[in-house]
Amino acid sequence: MNKLNENYSSIDQMANRLLSSQMAASNANSLKPGLSFQEVLNNTQSVRAEGLKFSKHASQRLATRNINLSAEQMERLENGTTKAREKGIRESLVMVDDLAFIVNVKSNIVVTAVGGSADSIFTNIDGAVIG
Repeated sequence: MNKLNENYSSIDQMANRLLSSQMAASNANSLKPGLSFQEVLNNTQSVRAEGLKFSKHASQRLATRNINLSAEQMERLENGTTKAREKGIRESLVMVDDLAFIVNVKSNIVVTAVGGSADSIFTNIDGAVIG
């Protein structure tokens, strides 16, 4: 086989070596030396703990349905989302008092909100947290 270069005998070998070096550089840049596992875990959790965001749709629902969340209710909604995340739920119904929220757990976004005693059907969820 003809050698393309002193170190490589094929394009595949060149590509594999390039990808390996790029991945190694990426991993080196993403992890700072000297960080403990606990520090990495805390950093990851702090990103998630930034708080829930409300989609435009959810914000409109809250406004049109005159739903005003107290600080205590917001904390319970965030705690419910955390519990859902711990159980591996991706799309959760989170109940807080007589309010129902659909939360995309992975992105930490409240998708919609329902208040009052209206009969409702919730679809496309894979878990519920009542609290």
